[in-house]
Amino acid sequence: MHVVRSCLGARDVFVCGIAQYTLLWGSMIGYTITVAMSMMAVERSNCFHHKGPNAKCGASGNLYMIIFGLVEILLSQFPNLEKITVLSVVAAAMSFTYSFIALALCIAKFASHGSIEGTSLGVKIAGDVSASTKVWQSLQALGNIAFAYTYSMLLIEIQDTLKSPPPENKTMKRATRYGIGVTTMFYVSLGCVGYAAFGNTVVGNILTGFYNPFWLVDIANIAVVIHLVGAYQVYGQPIYAKYEEWLANKWPESAFFHNVYAIRSFKFTLCKLVLRTAFVVLTTLIAMMLPFFNAVVGLLGSVAFWPLTVYFPVTMYMTRNKIKRGHNQWFALQALSVAALLVSLLAAIGSIADIAQRLKHATIFKTQL
Repeated sequence: MHVVRSCLGARDVFVCGIAQYTLLWGSMIGYTITVAMSMMAVERSNCFHHKGPNAKCGASGNLYMIIFGLVEILLSQFPNLEKITVLSVVAAAMSFTYSFIALALCIAKFASHGSIEGTSLGVKIAGDVSASTKVWQSLQALGNIAFAYTYSMLLIEIQDTLKSPPPENKTMKRATRYGIGVTTMFYVSLGCVGYAAFGNTVVGNILTGFYNPFWLVDIANIAVVIHLVGAYQVYGQPIYAKYEEWLANKWPESAFFHNVYAIRSFKFTLCKLVLRTAFVVLTTLIAMMLPFFNAVVGLLGSVAFWPLTVYFPVTMYMTRNKIKRGHNQWFALQALSVAALLVSLLAAIGSIADIAQRLKHATIFKTQL
């Protein structure tokens, strides 16, 4: 938002803020759903291991969401958690752990039957799969891809920590090129190998599709949980800080916002204690009402992709480099922006339609793998 303010102006900052905070809050909802699914997968894999593959093994997603919410309420009372370096180190380690375990499990499953499952055109339109369902889920997949690639909220933060020489922008360009290249190869590998292994029965969250070896599946899913416990606060703390600052400025004399209380070394205000707790509770309730992993992730990707990843960077680039309207480069960049907007709109339509379809058949406050 600071970069947009310095390059474009107040109106654009407002739009950027809406997109940015929507992504942050939406990600917190998505993380709550993901943690519940990972813990359900752990419980189910252990159940199958001890009771056999034909046992009836159920799990309560709501219970895990509530436990996760309680943990996040506690962590939300600690200031500046998003600035603790160890969180980034742990997040990177956990991300590599569950990502490579997922790829290894897919490769092993594919090797076990030796043939490519699925078809080049995907699931066939028949029975429970209508033409509209296939279209909505295909569009939703665009949103999932967009969400996976969106890191605009981190890029500038990372560049701000770089030392020069060499110039920060050159270092960041090189890092971005390598990062996107490696990420793309990994995503394509996991997508293709996963589909070849499972075919049209592949699940949206690939780690919930395995039960054996149960200890490796457990390690991967627990790594997801550890990663997201910290990531939740990295995304939540900026939201807390923003609304607390606004409320404190609006009521400068209120004891609710300004009086600091202490219990031993722990200091807090009533505003912080009450509003952060209420915010996490609201986030958890929404996750419990809409426990649709891929649809929620697709919607988040569609909301964030065009404005934060394409429109504002392209517009700031044209402003800084004084690219005039009607120039070839202006047309090319505008075409890129329009194409990205179309992707975002289609992904949003597909995700919302899929959520609407699922709500017709789902039981509210019931999470299923």
